[in-house]
Amino acid sequence: MDIISRAEWGARAPESRSTVPWSKRTVFMGHYSAASATQTPRQIQDFHMRVRGWIDVGYNFLINSITGHIYEGRGWTTLGAHCAGHNTEAIGVCIIGKDQAGKQDVSDAARRAFKWLYDEANDRKGRRLTLLGHRDRGSTECPGDEIYAWLKAGLPTVGSTPAPQPKPPAGSKPAPGTPIAFPLPAGWYFGPASGPDYSVSGAHERYFRGRTDRAWLREWATQLGRRGWSIGKGKRWLGGAGNDGIYGPEYRALALAFQDDQGLREDGLIGVNTWNAAFRNPVR
Repeated sequence: MDIISRAEWGARAPESRSTVPWSKRTVFMGHYSAASATQTPRQIQDFHMRVRGWIDVGYNFLINSITGHIYEGRGWTTLGAHCAGHNTEAIGVCIIGKDQAGKQDVSDAARRAFKWLYDEANDRKGRRLTLLGHRDRGSTECPGDEIYAWLKAGLPTVGSTPAPQPKPPAGSKPAPGTPIAFPLPAGWYFGPASGPDYSVSGAHERYFRGRTDRAWLREWATQLGRRGWSIGKGKRWLGGAGNDGIYGPEYRALALAFQDDQGLREDGLIGVNTWNAAFRNPVR
């Protein structure tokens, strides 16, 4: 999973910086911003530096509650300013967005991103860090009841790993071509332009891992062609507009047919499991 660097999100330079050795890290602490998920890391940084008078954005990392994008704050080894008296021991991660009662404000993508950061921190430490919410170390309601309950439940997530694939049937052939990793962030998928931001349609030509979304969607359909599917203008699938990389009814129909063929959940969306099946599952 990628972390959007400070340079990429346009961070101001910190006024000073103090490092913390990993030997002193014992806690992984969750926070929330109490603001709209549309708030940017730069806006949070500006508030912390200009209003609160801090030397930098307070958190070590920030996660958008809808898209699951991870933003570098102070990073792994810099002293944070997220919990007075406990910054040396804790890595502070802020989920950008509100925590409203009775509503899941934190998407599955954001939860997977938070858990990925926690697992990464554990790997760097060499053992499991204590998982806490801000309220465990300060007089605050942060990170909100729903997020806090999720932390205390051990970070249960949905779809955090690809679905297990069945044993290849007798007489099957390996998938042709070279496997290509799913190019979108965790929890995202190729889907209709009318969907949320994490539904990537190709209509706006966004870039992921150095290529446009259209190029990636064409790559997926081309791989189905290598597997023996009749793909392209005038053919069985994508016969109207061809493999143009813009998700619409024809790509949806193709995805549904492929999901049925592979025994996947049939939703017509091209997420990580549908992508991986094209490049990794045997051809029957």
